[in-house]
Amino acid sequence: MNLAANLETLHQRIRTACGRAGRNPDSVTLLAVTKTQPPEVVQAAAALGLLLFGENKVQEAKAKIPLCPGNLRWHMIGHLQSNKCRDAVELFKMIQSVDSLSLAQEINKRAEQAARTMPVLLEVNVAGEASKFGYRPEQLLVELKELNALTRIEIHGLMTVPPWSAEAEKARPHFRRLRELKERAEAVLGAPLPHLSMGMSGDFEIAIEEGATMVRIGTELFGPRIKAGPRAEAD
Repeated sequence: MNLAANLETLHQRIRTACGRAGRNPDSVTLLAVTKTQPPEVVQAAAALGLLLFGENKVQEAKAKIPLCPGNLRWHMIGHLQSNKCRDAVELFKMIQSVDSLSLAQEINKRAEQAARTMPVLLEVNVAGEASKFGYRPEQLLVELKELNALTRIEIHGLMTVPPWSAEAEKARPHFRRLRELKERAEAVLGAPLPHLSMGMSGDFEIAIEEGATMVRIGTELFGPRIKAGPRAEAD
């Protein structure tokens, strides 16, 4: 694995995608997905200037984060169970996978106990896949004001994982739907939502063209994961 070369290639691909969309490359943040990667790999990535990392599981993050540089920012990007909210609030700077009002309420309670405010993204199941977590778009709009009323949560935007396809272009309508949903959510709230977390190793350039502000990259940065399934929930 040539991490430095992989990272430079990713930065170039991000710049090129931004150029096609008429966007400033600084408007897109690369989040390094470190699922199954050891602390040594995280340290190597940090030495190359990466500061933002994502983990799918609280237990793995709990073991890994204390062994990594203390200046890194960590996001929870996988499905979060209510009984893991206390640890998630302690470990992460943002939770990207809030997929229900009840989960948001539990995060709010744990953030209150920790005397902190928790930035979150609302995960949306734009394709309505039975196997995926996430809000149905209309349900999100119904619950949005109640979510926004939780005093220890800050809604920063939306996140999605589109259906897997070998053809990146097939993800485009799903990314477009999320961008359109963000605009509807902003109208409901009367306030901007700055982030769209969408796009992974196989389709991040399409996501950037459709407005992604954060792309979650694992395989294209670190190489194939051992025993990787067809598509991980967040990479």
